[in-house]
Amino acid sequence: RLMTRVNLIDIARSEGVFQDMGTMSLDEVERRMRDATIITQNTGRNQATLMGLRFESDRAAVAANVVNRYVTLILQENVRQRTEQAGNTLDFFESEVGRLGDELERQSAAILEFNNQNSDALPSTLNFRMNQQGTLQARAAVLERDIANLIDQRERLLEVFNATGSVAQATGMPQSPAQAKLAQLEQQLNDALAIYSENNPKVKLLQAQIDQQAAIVQEQVGIPAQSGGTGLSILDVQLADIDARVEVFRNDLADTQAQLDALSETIDRTPSVQIQLDALNRDYMNIQQQYNQAVAGLSRAATGERIELLAKGQRISVIDPATVPANPDRPNRTLIAAGGSLVGLLLGIALALGLELLNNSIRRPVEITSKLGITPLATIPYMRTPMEMVARRAMLTAVFLFIVVGVPTLLYAVHTYYLPLDLIYDRIASRIATIL
Repeated sequence: RLMTRVNLIDIARSEGVFQDMGTMSLDEVERRMRDATIITQNTGRNQATLMGLRFESDRAAVAANVVNRYVTLILQENVRQRTEQAGNTLDFFESEVGRLGDELERQSAAILEFNNQNSDALPSTLNFRMNQQGTLQARAAVLERDIANLIDQRERLLEVFNATGSVAQATGMPQSPAQAKLAQLEQQLNDALAIYSENNPKVKLLQAQIDQQAAIVQEQVGIPAQSGGTGLSILDVQLADIDARVEVFRNDLADTQAQLDALSETIDRTPSVQIQLDALNRDYMNIQQQYNQAVAGLSRAATGERIELLAKGQRISVIDPATVPANPDRPNRTLIAAGGSLVGLLLGIALALGLELLNNSIRRPVEITSKLGITPLATIPYMRTPMEMVARRAMLTAVFLFIVVGVPTLLYAVHTYYLPLDLIYDRIASRIATIL
């Protein structure tokens, strides 16, 4: 973000980094800004991250100003990013809490609806229904036993009546007071008939009392009155009482069996209801866990946003601000001058040696003998005239002055009035790189 094209060009324009910027293209400005910017980073495990910023310029104030602009942009971007990140995190967790809250409500409504639809087969009431089933089964067994006993009593009653013609003592089942009185009157009538005739007033009186008492018993058990022998009336009364009790017991047994069938059906459904309810509860617990985590994250995000807004959180701090350097960092002019002098001396010696080795002209007497194969009697050296010596000295002086004074003066003039030498070098290097 720091080294974007917009930032580099804006800083170069505002700080006047390049004196000839008017003649430079934007691409060239960006490239030279990137080349002049040096960013280093030093970090390690359990160590703070240190970042170094450097900018190279031929003017000390420009270098310091550019670095300070870089630092300002970094601090602004850091604050913006941290604040924006804290706000985005807070918005995310707020939306997550709302979404998960809605899902919790929907899941709770689904569980409630499922419980209402399967209220008779919920796992929480299984033990109660099992106990209730046992109670109903015991009750059904009792009812079946009572019905069997009543049917057996009815058969024994008919057998006794067919054998003796009397039912007063046929069974041992409990009798009502009216039935007991009727049996007593029948016994008295039997005793009287053993002594008196049927037309005896006492016998007729007992017969009338028996008829009256039989009507009362018939009214109590709910059977219509019948005429005929008193024994038959008592038999009908007892049979009707047994049948009524059997009917009641059978109705109770039918109700009990219906309840048992309903309970068995709910008990059979309980495992499937348990599985579905566990799935619903498991989804609810998962959503609840996510909701709790979202609430905790929302709390942390709110605290983090407040810390960022109050500028109390961890942030980038400037350890060593940029200052205007008193001395240039590079180039090392002393080293360059010494190196240039040494290289020039070595090149001069190499040039002299090369010229000496490549010169095939005869310059000494011994070379006459070695190259021409003759032995001279004497050698006369070349004698220069005074004018030639003056011209030679003037030429050497002019060359020396041109090298020592003229070349530096020419380079300075080009650098000052035409184009900086480093820019000329960059252009030449760029064209060579383009060609290659």
